[in-house]
Amino acid sequence: MADKTITREELSRCDGQDGRPAYVAFHGWVFDVTESPLWKDGDHQERHKAGTDLSNELGRAPHGAGMLERVPRVGKLI
Repeated sequence: MADKTITREELSRCDGQDGRPAYVAFHGWVFDVTESPLWKDGDHQERHKAGTDLSNELGRAPHGAGMLERVPRVGKLI
């Protein structure tokens, strides 16, 4: 279980651009979507951006938050 803490500023720098990792937050947890082909260059279907908190957005996504179970959880958003 990940116990690293990640600030919103640190999260924003993990945007998947220029070789940086692609992280997203959801309900206080941070997930690494870098290796997912669905998050190429930190962009998911031109709807969601890496480096952001998706807590309010995933409720409107067709797949829901269950997809985050497929990627590593890297820490807690503080």
